[in-house]
Amino acid sequence: MNKLLLTLSSLLVASATALSAHAQEVKGDAKVGETKIAMCIGCHGIPGYQASFPEIYRVPMISGQNAKFIEASLNAYKKGERKHPTMRAIADTMTEQDIADVSAYYEQHGKTAAATPKAAPAPSAKVAELLNKGGCIACHGADFNKPIDPSYPKVGGQPADYLFVALKSYKTEGNATWGRANGIMGGIAKQYSNAELKELAGYLSSLPTELKTVPQSRFR
Repeated sequence: MNKLLLTLSSLLVASATALSAHAQEVKGDAKVGETKIAMCIGCHGIPGYQASFPEIYRVPMISGQNAKFIEASLNAYKKGERKHPTMRAIADTMTEQDIADVSAYYEQHGKTAAATPKAAPAPSAKVAELLNKGGCIACHGADFNKPIDPSYPKVGGQPADYLFVALKSYKTEGNATWGRANGIMGGIAKQYSNAELKELAGYLSSLPTELKTVPQSRFR
C-alpha cells in the first residue's frame, strides 16, 4: 500500500511539474499578437465605442493594460467565470498561445515616451471614505494605475460608465449571461450600494492614465 501511495504521489508531483512547466512555456509575442486581433479591434479599436449589453456603456481601454490581466480576463471568459456572450464566444476561439500573444500586443500597444504625469485629483471626503472601506488602493496601487500584481488591472482613467457596469457585475449572481465570479471583488463590491459604486467609478475615471484606445481599422 505504501509503495502504491508513493507511486501515486510521484505521478501527481510529476504531473504538476509538467503542467507548471507548460504554463511557463506559453510566452506572448507582441509581433505575432498583432496578426490575431481582428476580433478585438471592432470594439476596442474605436474610440468611444459603446457596448449595448447588459446596458449601454463605453468599452474599456485595453492598449497599455497589463498583459497578465488581459490573459486572466480572457481565460475567465473562456471558463465562464466572467459571463458575457460575445466575449465568451471570442475567448473560446483562442488557444493559450493566442491569448498570450494578444495580451502581449495590447500591453505595449500605443506606448510612447514617458510624459510628465498629471497630478491626480484628490477625492472628496465621501469618496475617500468609500475607497478606504474597500481597501482599493492596496491592490490597484498609486493613482489606481500601479497594481501590486500584474494580473490585477489598471483602472484609473477608464470610462466611468464601464467601471460602474464592471463593479456591478461582481454583485450579479444567478444570471446565465452576465456577471463576474471573483471572491475578492465580489465581497468588496457587495459592500456598496449602486449609487456608491457610481461615485467610485466617477472618481476613478477622472484619474490620469497610460491606458488608451488607439484607432484601428480591419482594413490595413
